[in-house]
Amino acid sequence: MSFSTDAILAIVMPLLGGLGLFLYGMTVMSEGLEKSAGNKLEKIIEKLSGNVFKGVLMGALVTVIVQSSSATTVMVVGFVNAGIMNLTQAIGVIMGANIGTTITAQLVSIDLTMLAPIAIAVGVGIKLFSKKNKRIILGEIILGFGILFLGMELMKDALKPLREYEGFVTMIQSIGAGTLWGAFKGFLLGLMVTAVVQSSSATTGIMVALASTGALPIEAAFPMLLGTNVGTCVTALLSSISANRTAKRAAVMHLLFNLLGTLIFFAFFSKLTINIVTSMGDDPARQLANAHTFFNVLNTLILLPFAGLLVKSVNMLIPITQEEKEATTFGVKYLDERILETPTIALGQVVKEVLHMGNLAKMSLDSAIGALKNNDQKGIDRTFKIEKTINVLEREISEYLIKLSNTAIDNDDRKILDGLFSTINDIERVGDHADNIAELALYKIDNNVHFSDKAVLELDDMVSKVFEAYELSLEAMKEENRYKAQKVIEIEGVVDEMEKTLRKKHISRLNEGRCETSSGIIFLDMLSNLERISDHSSNIALAVLDVSEH
Repeated sequence: MSFSTDAILAIVMPLLGGLGLFLYGMTVMSEGLEKSAGNKLEKIIEKLSGNVFKGVLMGALVTVIVQSSSATTVMVVGFVNAGIMNLTQAIGVIMGANIGTTITAQLVSIDLTMLAPIAIAVGVGIKLFSKKNKRIILGEIILGFGILFLGMELMKDALKPLREYEGFVTMIQSIGAGTLWGAFKGFLLGLMVTAVVQSSSATTGIMVALASTGALPIEAAFPMLLGTNVGTCVTALLSSISANRTAKRAAVMHLLFNLLGTLIFFAFFSKLTINIVTSMGDDPARQLANAHTFFNVLNTLILLPFAGLLVKSVNMLIPITQEEKEATTFGVKYLDERILETPTIALGQVVKEVLHMGNLAKMSLDSAIGALKNNDQKGIDRTFKIEKTINVLEREISEYLIKLSNTAIDNDDRKILDGLFSTINDIERVGDHADNIAELALYKIDNNVHFSDKAVLELDDMVSKVFEAYELSLEAMKEENRYKAQKVIEIEGVVDEMEKTLRKKHISRLNEGRCETSSGIIFLDMLSNLERISDHSSNIALAVLDVSEH
């Protein structure tokens, strides 16, 4: 039987519609699962990324939640780029992601078509009529589940005529004939389709739909399945183009792992896999899903002992440069747009970046005060350099926060996010005041100004209190510690009183002629800057208290 253009369109259009519903349902379901996991997902990653074995568990678990090994691998590239994990941890997550993605194939291979309309109705009902956030999220998961299976049913119906299409039948027979050339054609087909749609789950879904119609036997499906395994690497490789060299290594490591596994199975395990899955049942869709699981689990077991060797191989392919070795603490460290796919983790990374910015402001302040006391030109230069970095960080963190605010985050996380907007502004102002103090130090050096011993002691007392307030405010934010935040506000009141008292004393010294006018101006400006830094520390603490109240 040959197909006319109309007949081909009658297949392609419903297929694309079904694929769209399938992918949309998967997205809705995975977003619901991510929201349900919430902060637990971040804790899981922290706990399970400690070594390669735990990484496998983490990769599998996260992939079950996000419903895409490609998404997990892109996330891993982001994690490596942001310094959340190293390459040794990343290889375990990548291996686990390949296992986790088999859950999708297992799920869609079960004929749950009758449940799809019910799931959609129940999901929409819960989502529309529930007021509690947890129930709304449950509704999203159920709704996504129903849409996914509705998409699968549309794809099955669209692909049924292919069983009668002579050209398609001949191609499938060629792929499943057991010849090397036929298997290679199947491999290329699976690779290209996955590279184009950027989702191995989507390709697997199409293959399961084909298998369900009887148009794709396991002998032809398995080489295509191996192709999808390599095709899914394209997503991570593309994602790594804009990342640092370490993230590029993670993407190449993903490619190496999947390529090696595919070669091993082509050479030794193809017939064994087909024999095992056919002995487990006659349903072609279930055979395909079981082959997918068997391949990824066995591949991980075979290559897991060689994880260290894979890391070394990648480091040889992409050597560590001198620039990487000499990388400083300046610049963005923890942000990566790929992590926005998991908003709760992205929020945790923003908090780390804000703390990084806060510590840079502390370094800047320390350098400026040291420069003022010791007439240190290097300290002044260092302060000016750090101030430029702080300004860059404020801009980049703000842009990231805006992007994060447009993702699916819950109300509690949104409150934290709002507080971070004000906190980075306060930290930037601390940096500005450090810059002002460095300017005062420069004036002091250029004009050969000296402070009296009494003025130095008074400044030391106030500097000590201001540093205590600022450091505690950062600790309160890091630990979400109400006690420390409250302590900052108490210290701020003490600093205000110190500023008033020291100002009066210094004006008295000026009036009595015990202090030069030039040093008096610097001293009073210094008091103002320190008092303002204390105010900004208090603002940071108030943001912590505001979040903890909600």
